[in-house]
Order: sequence, then C-alpha cells, then structure tokens
Amino acid sequence: MDGILVLNKPKGFTSHDCVFKVRKILKTKKVGHTGTLDPEVTGVLPICIGKATKLVEFLTAEQKTYIGEVTIGFSTTTEDQTGEVVEKKEVTESISQEKIEQVLKELTGEIDQTPPMFSAVKINGKKLYEYAREGKVIDRPSRKITIYDLFLTSEIKHENDTLKFSFEVSCSKGTYVRTLAVQIGELLGYPAHMSLLTRVASGNFKIDQAITLEELEVLMVNDKVDSVLVPMENALNSLPKLEISDTVAEKVQNGAVLTFPEEFDGEAEYFSVFHNNACLAIYMKHPTKPGLMKPKKVFHGQDSGL
Repeated sequence: MDGILVLNKPKGFTSHDCVFKVRKILKTKKVGHTGTLDPEVTGVLPICIGKATKLVEFLTAEQKTYIGEVTIGFSTTTEDQTGEVVEKKEVTESISQEKIEQVLKELTGEIDQTPPMFSAVKINGKKLYEYAREGKVIDRPSRKITIYDLFLTSEIKHENDTLKFSFEVSCSKGTYVRTLAVQIGELLGYPAHMSLLTRVASGNFKIDQAITLEELEVLMVNDKVDSVLVPMENALNSLPKLEISDTVAEKVQNGAVLTFPEEFDGEAEYFSVFHNNACLAIYMKHPTKPGLMKPKKVFHGQDSGL
C-alpha cells in the first residue's frame, strides 16, 4: 500500500490526529502528512502512505490554495476565531468593494510576514506557541512569503459592528493565512482575524478528490483503498521533469552533480529526474556552483518505482 491519500481534514482534528487515525484504519505505521493544518481548518491534507513517505518534504513545499473568511472589527490572541479578543474597533463606516479589492492587490506578490505567536516556528529551540501558552510575547523575525493570487469571493457583510467577507488565496510554503487576515485588517485601518478557513488545493491535489476518514474506513473494509491512492510518480507531476539516458541514469544513481537544464523554470525549487518512466531522484539547484544541480534525494530500485 504505497501512494498519496488526499484527505478532507475535518474540523477539530490536528494533522497529527489525522495521521494517527489513518495509521489505525490502514493498519500501517508508515504514514506522514505533508504540511500542518490548524485544528479549526478543514480541507485538503495529502497524506503519504508506505514508500510515498519519502516524498513528504517535497510535497510540503508546494503552493497551497485556501478559501477563507476575514472578520474586521476585532483581533484575537491566535489571529483566528479560537482566540481571546485583544483589540476592538467598531466598523461604523461603509467600506467599499473597490477599497477591499485594492488592499488585496497590495498584498499580492512577495510580502513580509511575521509568524503568529500561536505557531510551531522555533525561536531559541522553543516553539512560539509554548511561549504564548506561558503568556509571553517575544520578538520574532519576519520572513518573505509569496501571495500568487488573492481575490474577493463573496459579498461584504456588516454584522454586529463588524464586517465580514470571503477571499481565495494561492500562496507559497510558510504563509500564515491567519496573519494575512490580520494584514488585510491593518490596511483597512481595523483590527481583524480569520474566522473560517478551508484548504482547497495543495500542489496538484484538489478538494474534489479528497475523501473523509469515514469514507476511508469503508474503502478499507471493502479492500478498495488502492483505488483512491495517488501513485507516487503522479504526485511529482508539479515538479519540472527531466528525462535522462541510460548513461546519465547510472550517474544519477551514484548521486552525481548534473548540468542545470536551460529549459527549466529558474524559480522552481526541485526537479524530478526520470528514466524509463521511473523517478530516480529529486534534484535541486546547486547552492554554490552556478549552472549545476545536485541530488536532494536519490531513489533506488527502478522496478518498484521510488
């Protein structure tokens, strides 16, 4: 049983909870998720089974797409609907759709983001949420993230001195959509938080192919789990693909450094190297030698795929 299960994560479960449940249902220990979703967030959570666990770090790095709701009018400790209220400011003015769309446009592209205190980012060997639970707020460095697309997807609703609207965002690894909701509020002149969030895509995996834990249990009983597992080779479709000859294949299996192909997208982080329809390795740009690329991970055994 090897491949990627596209799970529709339920509300109230951590990503680790989901891994635990999948292990129990499938009766296998080799299970790993491809990027943490907060307990209140629902949607696409690709889970690697068996040999596919070798791909976790590459699938984690892929672009994600979310549909979220931002509430303008008060902020919270966690930057989402689960936290305690920190600051309030009644929304008494009428904020136009044009103004909101302008703010979303300003936040599109490469922007700076400061990780929230309730997050798993480590500072001095300790996770931020551990400091937060002790009531501490510490300085944390901002980082560059990329917002590829960000647009309004609903009407603007005034409700109890607050304003709410939904948005869709496609973003890079490391983006906190909670923090993005706060940033939207800041540009509108108000405290804000993220009140709902669903991940609708993670790399090539979409919400319409995701199944629930209950559906997985039924498939297991009927011995049909393989019918929903995405083959490992297919999971790498989003990576630039390099087909190589027999001679080069032998070098790849030995971890050789290769010339960087001119036709590859210069912004891509990783590249899949194929021979006879099997992925032999994942390569990356060489960090110190321009024009070359080095192996990030080499997979042995062409007969069995990865």
